[in-house]
Amino acid sequence: MERIIRRFAGTFILVSLVLAHYHSPYWLWVAAFVGFNLLQSSFTNFCPLEIILRKVGVGGSCCNEGKSGGSCGSK
Repeated sequence: MERIIRRFAGTFILVSLVLAHYHSPYWLWVAAFVGFNLLQSSFTNFCPLEIILRKVGVGGSCCNEGKSGGSCGSK
């Protein structure tokens, strides 16, 4: 999950920087918003993207599903 969140954050920051360079400096607000969320999540352990990803079913593994029938780590 952390890797996915870092990829999203990095992608959004880079895209907003490119858009700010070629389109409008107001796109820098997107980079600031992402940076602020990264900073606050380091203190509060609250990440809005993590909540969204969990709701759409991304980031789960067989070890976290509890008693769903299969054993984790076996093929």
